[in-house]
This record gives sequence, C-alpha cells and structure tokens, in this order.
Amino acid sequence: MEYTVKKQLEKEPNLWIKKALTVAFILAIIIWSLQTIQYNGVKENGVTIAKNVISGILHPDMDMLFDFTEGVPALLLETICIALLGSLFGTILAIPFSFLASSNIVPKWVSMITSFIIAAIRTFPAFVYGLMFIRVTGPGAFAGVLTLSVTSIGMVSKLFIESIEDLDTRILESLDAAGCNTFQKIRYGIIPQLFTNFASTAIYRFEICLKDASTLGLVGAGGIGAPLIFAMNAFNWSEVGAILFGLIVLVLIVEVLSTKIRNKLARG
Repeated sequence: MEYTVKKQLEKEPNLWIKKALTVAFILAIIIWSLQTIQYNGVKENGVTIAKNVISGILHPDMDMLFDFTEGVPALLLETICIALLGSLFGTILAIPFSFLASSNIVPKWVSMITSFIIAAIRTFPAFVYGLMFIRVTGPGAFAGVLTLSVTSIGMVSKLFIESIEDLDTRILESLDAAGCNTFQKIRYGIIPQLFTNFASTAIYRFEICLKDASTLGLVGAGGIGAPLIFAMNAFNWSEVGAILFGLIVLVLIVEVLSTKIRNKLARG
C-alpha cells in the first residue's frame, strides 16, 4: 500500500517552482505597494482627537440623541429614507438591465452591449456620482437618492445576471410543452426561481445603501453625514458621539434584521 501511494505521488507533477514564483510575485507586489505609501506618522493632536471621539461616543449629547424633531432620530430617519428609495429605485431599474445582459435570454450582441453599460455604471464610486448630482439638483436628499439609485443599478444588475443565467431552462421547456403562454411561463417558471435571490440581493443592497447614505452627507447629498462633519469641524465631540452612537445602533439593528430575513428566504 505504501509503495502504491509513493508511486502515485511520484507521478504527480512537481509544482514547487510554479508555487515559488507565485509567492515571489505576490511578495513583490506587496513590497512595491508599500513603497508607494508615504507614512508621515501621527499628527501631534491625533491621539487627543481619537480620545475625544471615543469620549464623545461614551458621553454623547443626550439632548441631541433624543431630539425627535431635529436631532439624531430625525437625521437617521432621513438617512433610512434615502437608502430605502435609492435601493428600491435601483433594484427596479436593474431588473430590465439584468435580463438584457443575460446571454441565455437575449442575443449575445445585446448582452455584450448591456453588460458594457452596467460595467461603465459600476466604474465610478458613489462619491463621484454624489458630486455630479449635487451640481444638477443642488445639495439635499434628492441628490442622495439619485446617487444611490444609479450605483445600485451597477451592483444589483451584476448579481441578478448570475441568478438569471443559472435558470433551470428545463422547467420552461416543460411549461412550453404543456401549452403555457409567455405570461404563464414567467409566472410559474421564472419568478419562483428568481424571487429568493432577487429579494436577498435587494435587502443586502439596502444595507450597503444605508452606509453609503451616511457618508454621502459629507458632500452635501443629504443624510446624517453633513451634521457629523459640521460637528467634527466645530470640535463638538459630544454631538459627534451622539451621531456615531445612533449610526452604530441603526446599522446593527438593520444588519441583524436583514440577516434573519435573508436566512428565512434562503430556507424557503
């Protein structure tokens, strides 16, 4: 038995040279990347600012934290609305893009053109779209909704395409043989296969939009980011702590709920 195993191992190709070259290549990239980074150390007051931020989170401005008209709850509600509308509109718009980019649904040239458009949409980060839409609509929540809608199209479409291309076409062939029309094939053959993945993707996208909506306020696109940067510039660490505390609680709640919903959808 030992002889057989040894003989079999001897027949295996010796890949140590290939593995060594791969490791050397990765190390070279890491070293080259480190050389491009200029480390200037920590600012003189950097440690003090970090301590103040932590102190602000531990001792937040309670008046702002529980002010439901202009405080943290109102700002978080605006952020949730921006994220919800952005992810909803983006998901709806992503559905036709996804079908037009799926090679098993449309001709190859159509899927290639649509895939190129989707890839182009994904090229720019949310901050860039936010700056562009602010020039069009002016500062405010509407710019944030438009930004998240466009960025959602790129990400959601990519995930939707994978689900569509994994469709079991045998079900559609069976429905076609049974004399079902196009609507019936969509209703009983396509939607049941795609609904779970589509719903899970939409919920996951909402999580990401919620975090993006928080940062888009830094460029004036609504949400809780603008008051946060104003409080930091004013060194009002108790307000900073109240805003960050509210964000932490909100993100944790949304993440727990979305995970439970997605797990329930996955189990059917």
